[in-house]
Amino acid sequence: MTGFNDIAFSPFFPWWIIAPLAAGSALLVLFALWRRARGVTWRALVLAVAIAALTNPALIAEDREGLPDVAVVVVDESQSQGIGNRRAQTEKAAAEVTERLESFGNLEVRVVRVGSAAAAAGRDAGTLLFRALSQTLSDVPPNQVAGVIFITDGQVHDTPEQPDQVSLGAPLHILLTGSRDEGDRRLIVKQAPSYGIVGGDLVLTVRVEDTAAQDGGAAGIARIRLSQDGGPARTHRVVVGRDATISFTLDHGGTTIVELEVEAGPGELTLQNNRAAISVSGVRDRLRVLLVSGQPHAGERTWRNLLKADPSVDLVHFTILRPPEKQDGTSVRELSLIAFPTRELFEVKLDDFDLIIFDRYRRRGVLLPIYVDNIARFVEAGGALLEAAGPAFASPLSLYRTPLGRILPAAPTGKIYEQGFRPALTEKGRRHPVTAELEGRNPPGGEPTWGRWFRMIEAELTGGTALLDGPNGAPLLVLARVGEGRVAQLLSDHAWLWARGFEGGGPQAEMLRRVAHWLMKEPDLEEENLRATAVGNRIAIERRSLEPDGPPVTITSPSGLREEVVLEEQGDGRAIATYVAGETGLFRLDDGTHTAVAAVGAINPREFADVRATADLLRPIAAAKGGKIIWLAGRSVPDLRRVRPGRPAFGREWIGLVANDAYFVTGVRQASLFPPLALLLLVLGGLMVAWRREGR
Repeated sequence: MTGFNDIAFSPFFPWWIIAPLAAGSALLVLFALWRRARGVTWRALVLAVAIAALTNPALIAEDREGLPDVAVVVVDESQSQGIGNRRAQTEKAAAEVTERLESFGNLEVRVVRVGSAAAAAGRDAGTLLFRALSQTLSDVPPNQVAGVIFITDGQVHDTPEQPDQVSLGAPLHILLTGSRDEGDRRLIVKQAPSYGIVGGDLVLTVRVEDTAAQDGGAAGIARIRLSQDGGPARTHRVVVGRDATISFTLDHGGTTIVELEVEAGPGELTLQNNRAAISVSGVRDRLRVLLVSGQPHAGERTWRNLLKADPSVDLVHFTILRPPEKQDGTSVRELSLIAFPTRELFEVKLDDFDLIIFDRYRRRGVLLPIYVDNIARFVEAGGALLEAAGPAFASPLSLYRTPLGRILPAAPTGKIYEQGFRPALTEKGRRHPVTAELEGRNPPGGEPTWGRWFRMIEAELTGGTALLDGPNGAPLLVLARVGEGRVAQLLSDHAWLWARGFEGGGPQAEMLRRVAHWLMKEPDLEEENLRATAVGNRIAIERRSLEPDGPPVTITSPSGLREEVVLEEQGDGRAIATYVAGETGLFRLDDGTHTAVAAVGAINPREFADVRATADLLRPIAAAKGGKIIWLAGRSVPDLRRVRPGRPAFGREWIGLVANDAYFVTGVRQASLFPPLALLLLVLGGLMVAWRREGR
């Protein structure tokens, strides 16, 4: 199209010359008028034309092509929009607004759908509508922006603090989903530890907020359930609207997911923000080990070196050679052995230890039956016992013939194998995490590559699980659970041959370390366990089991969606799968026997910190940009209009978008207003007329 014409000046002389000439000409004309001279009008016309000719005016004609305006519709599809009928309100409004905008001519409509922004490493940004708007308009000149329409519940987490921080020269209208004066109860974790000592008390500071109480209702009491790693929950009572402290105890090392959930309140919008979770790293203070050696042998120092090499172990080691009743006249200076402090160790300070190890111990009258019974009860109450048996285990002096016999999982037959053999993994040993990954292990039907042992005490299983076996398939390493505690038996005193490198040695240190950590109930070494680890939006699922072909795992998303996942067997006791999460928050996994939890994105998403629909956050921005906020509840989308720049962009029942009429110039034509010939004729004609008037 062709735009309107304009006049441009290109003077032949500088303006500072033309201006005095024009002023002088005006004075001459005024003087002539004062003297009432004839022909003044025609002479004034000639002078005016001459002065105008000196400015060299020209008519400019532009060829213009119109540019379409751009209207942006930003649709909030965050998780909070799934509450109630907000999603339906949003989709209906988005469809109507888009249809009406597309009916306008010379208008480009851009629809942007924005979900919840949560990063993989726990960074939780929430709903970022303004960032999406900025990216959408990054290639649009300001004079082509007709306006912006947000369709949201008002919970926008990147709202600028100051309206002038939004670089938008067009109206911003807000169509709000949800309803006014919504009520909701939510749980806030105000302070939580990131790590703690296993067995020590930790404290959380929480607060339950309820809009019903804030609006004048009774504060009341709320009940909060606390569970660890999906285990049994404990209930705590707190006052709504006040800070409260809740204590709990870590029962294992590594990561523990602590879940909290407050009961539903009146008029709940969602139960999603009634739950919270924290991740706490458990650290063991020290592992207190009591090593009791019987008859000295070549492997005794190996045990001591192994335990002393671990900086997290506090070792108390006794070798019993002198019974407490043995008293003689030996001088103190010459006394090389002291009486064994049985009462202090096995009655007074027994509970101070985490693990008791008997290495080739045999009954010598040192430990009275009452002390041995104390050890058995110590294990049943949650303690740990490891027995490394020697030849005495097959004799009448065996520990099995004491009160410990009721907790030991293998009973001696009285036979001792004294021949070369290689310890081999059993079928269960190939699946148990304590032995499944030992270097040099034997494949199914094959032989291990580690060195031989030359002595083993034959025993029959009375409980527990054999992980290693020896000659004739007799159990060699047995693990068992007894009451709340655990017991391990190693039915040979030749493990030290691996430490010495005999015939290539073997993984003695790694095996005994894993046995000790299993006795300490380390989660990574649980043989029946379900674990889930979130990396980004992917959840890696791993189930440990001594039995293959377990049931599928049911995954419950934060929104309550349930989905089954079949795990793939790996042949080493593990079955794995990967699940791609479509939401952020806490996912629960259950296979009918075991449970696990995994946090995708932030554990406590910002998106659910406050889910009430609100106009408060966006009102200052909309007012500064000349827009209007309209609640969609109970009404239809308002009428849409185009308005001229500078005019109001909304009315009682309508909202408007600016018609900028932007264009770009495709060509320019220029024509002089005083062609030389026309100028000459005009000047000469004016002078002749003036001369004629003066000659009368």
